[in-house]
Amino acid sequence: MDHNLSQYKIFYEVAKAGNISRAAKELYISQPAISKSISKLEDSLEVPLFTRNSRGVQLTEEGKLLYNHTKAAFEELSRGELELKRVKDFNIGHLKIGVSNTLCKYILLPYLKEFIEKYPHIKISIESQSTSHTITMLEQQRIDLGLIAEPSNRRPLLFQPVMDVQDIFVATKPYLDNLYLREGPDADLFQTGNILLLDKNNMTRKYIDEYLNENQIVPNQLLEVTTMDLLIEFAKIGLGIGCVIKEFVQEELDRGDLVQIPMETAIKKRTVGFAYNPNGLSTAMENFFDAMSGAGSLLG
Repeated sequence: MDHNLSQYKIFYEVAKAGNISRAAKELYISQPAISKSISKLEDSLEVPLFTRNSRGVQLTEEGKLLYNHTKAAFEELSRGELELKRVKDFNIGHLKIGVSNTLCKYILLPYLKEFIEKYPHIKISIESQSTSHTITMLEQQRIDLGLIAEPSNRRPLLFQPVMDVQDIFVATKPYLDNLYLREGPDADLFQTGNILLLDKNNMTRKYIDEYLNENQIVPNQLLEVTTMDLLIEFAKIGLGIGCVIKEFVQEELDRGDLVQIPMETAIKKRTVGFAYNPNGLSTAMENFFDAMSGAGSLLG
């Protein structure tokens, strides 16, 4: 097939106008150029597309068949152009975000609120999943943004920081009082207490395990849970000493519902932000980052 889209466009305009002269004015090209293009298309398809007469041109049966298909194709293209214009003019688009349940609840929601208020026409899909799955989907370009803790090796992804978070160990005061009463004031909390951690499939757990190994801390009794929310709730009802993100329990710490366990070596802070593929920055994503600047203050 040695013809191209421009030949079909010329054919379509001539068939629609029924006259080469009118089609030439519509397309801003010369009549001889139109005639040459039609002849070349007819030679390539090996069928006549028009009959010529003094009033202009008329489609043959073969030409009518081809016209029906080209008409549908160019009308579909016009609808596509109109849709693109609507996306540009009214900020209509689709934004796919991957995020864990915890980060969605504690960090993403303020940004979503600000974004939806500013760009109500953009469709948003939230993929609630583990951080490792989010990174995989970003690399495969199956989602636009991923709210994650900054990975040590994030190539080929770009990263927009949002906030730093601090992992800490907490427990209720009654739980600690009972533990010290039973085991003595010099009790090793990690040997005598019930340590609450996220399960081993969680990226945060991997980070905490590295910290524990580096500081030669070996918990004796472990209770593993699947989400940070459950871990916080278990710590609040006195089930043990939970490793949580400080920013997510600040109210409980301020009220005294939870007490932070002092550590000889503090766990290094992590940076949470939005990761994205450098080749996939859409208008919807640009609008989202624009809305981020207005929502930053909501995080305190």
